[in-house]
Amino acid sequence: MHNRGKRWFERGNAMAETAVALPVVLVLTFALVNFAIAGYASVAAANAANYGARAGSVAQQGAAGVAASAAHAALSKTMVGEYQVAAGGGGRPGAQVTVSVHWEAPNFLGSMLSLLGGGGEVKFEGSARSTFRQEGW
Repeated sequence: MHNRGKRWFERGNAMAETAVALPVVLVLTFALVNFAIAGYASVAAANAANYGARAGSVAQQGAAGVAASAAHAALSKTMVGEYQVAAGGGGRPGAQVTVSVHWEAPNFLGSMLSLLGGGGEVKFEGSARSTFRQEGW
């Protein structure tokens, strides 16, 4: 009889440890996914800015328009985040073509914390910029 009570007590300990550890593991998992989404959006913005500036640098006419269009095309395949593209420069050989991409990614952990009385809607955001010199021939 004494042995049976000991097993029940050990089982209760395991349940209590799980009840404490599981929320911590879930919050850390959500945080990891959040930072991965933000990192993906950041890299996508940087790649789009680079691609757009390169496309604009080899355009013979309308370098800024070509650069913005190429950056939008690169971002059209991205399923995470919101992006705004701005391009400028170019027009003559040697001029700089600059593409800036501002990105925002959702922060699911921040939204969950707002349910518990934390801050409001918090998003990850940043920007990427790339500059190329326009080629001419």
